[in-house]
Amino acid sequence: MPKILRILNRFNLGGPTYNAAYLTKYLGSEYETLLVGGPNDPSEKNSQFIVNGLGVEPLIIPEMLREISPVSDYHAFRRIKQLIRDFQPDIVHTHASKAGALGRHAAISMKVPVVVHTFHGHVFDAYFSQWKTSFYKTIERHLARKSNRIIAISENQKFDLTTRYQICQEDKVSVIPLGFDLGRFRENREEKRLQFRQRYNIREDEIAIGIIGRLVPIKNHNMFLESLKILQGLTHRKIRAFIVGDGESRELIKDKAIDLGLDFVNGTEQNRSAHLTFTSWITEMDMVNAGLDIVALTSLNEGTPVSLIEAQAAGTPIVTTRVGGIENVVVPDETALLVEKNNPVDFAHKLLLLAENDEMRQQFSLRGWSQVEKKFHFTRLVNDMDRLYRELLEQSRSVTAGSSFAG
Repeated sequence: MPKILRILNRFNLGGPTYNAAYLTKYLGSEYETLLVGGPNDPSEKNSQFIVNGLGVEPLIIPEMLREISPVSDYHAFRRIKQLIRDFQPDIVHTHASKAGALGRHAAISMKVPVVVHTFHGHVFDAYFSQWKTSFYKTIERHLARKSNRIIAISENQKFDLTTRYQICQEDKVSVIPLGFDLGRFRENREEKRLQFRQRYNIREDEIAIGIIGRLVPIKNHNMFLESLKILQGLTHRKIRAFIVGDGESRELIKDKAIDLGLDFVNGTEQNRSAHLTFTSWITEMDMVNAGLDIVALTSLNEGTPVSLIEAQAAGTPIVTTRVGGIENVVVPDETALLVEKNNPVDFAHKLLLLAENDEMRQQFSLRGWSQVEKKFHFTRLVNDMDRLYRELLEQSRSVTAGSSFAG
């Protein structure tokens, strides 16, 4: 029975957690998997409930923190090496940057037969200074050479890794999109829409626009607010906006709303009908998507944004920046309107187009499910990964047999 050590940065709300959880649960009885992750950052929503809800109990490495720390990272590296000694995995599969650096380094040093890494995004654009970005590229190139396979979650991301940033050769990369259990976004949508809109006092003639995700600089919430301010002066429709999520940038985003003169409310304490509501984290994302009329995303960089997959599953139209792998997630002009990053004026006009065109929103809604139903279902993810693991294990056995014969 092949053993897999699966290592994740931490269990925050997003694609990596879902990816690791579904693979651990559903990959098949012929595999034995140990799921490992770091502790959650206090600024993020702890989403360990996702894996626990599937009956999976992950092992937490306390030293594997979100921030770079030479001391903590060294101790995390030593812990991972000890896990490899004890568990004796045939495959170490890491997910995202911190786990990828520490986990692959440990696996390579311990001569694990198969080392795989999934890029759920990358830090080569809009995250760090030019010097720090160059440093991370050098590390990733070294680790990619030593890995058996790199997994990109979209064709656009594969292009970034192989051509734009030259992290590795094209034949080293397999494209395996994320997978989710999307059925709940199709169930009882009218009932869920009513629940969300009653919770926040949204009248039926009001257009509810929401942006979903961590409140961090890369998500560029300032552009969302700037677009809302512009939209206020353009539309005759009544607009309600919702920032769903939380994080380190919350107070800065509130300051920006004040500077723009946007009336806002803390939705965890009040539910009056303000123009902008901060809801903090909500776990019932099927209810949120059913209640919204438009989902927005203004990120500077993305891998495969879960919020846009879930929006399409729920039939909620989208306005998004054209970054990362987004064009592999949505269907431009059929399920989403796309805007170049850092262009709040165009973003506002795209919001205006959807807000004032009920028929367009309805058409986008009808097309969403067909886009994501099979492409992003977890059974497709599990089958794709099973085929890749079998291929890599066979290659590893062939190399070992060849080495033994030569010796």
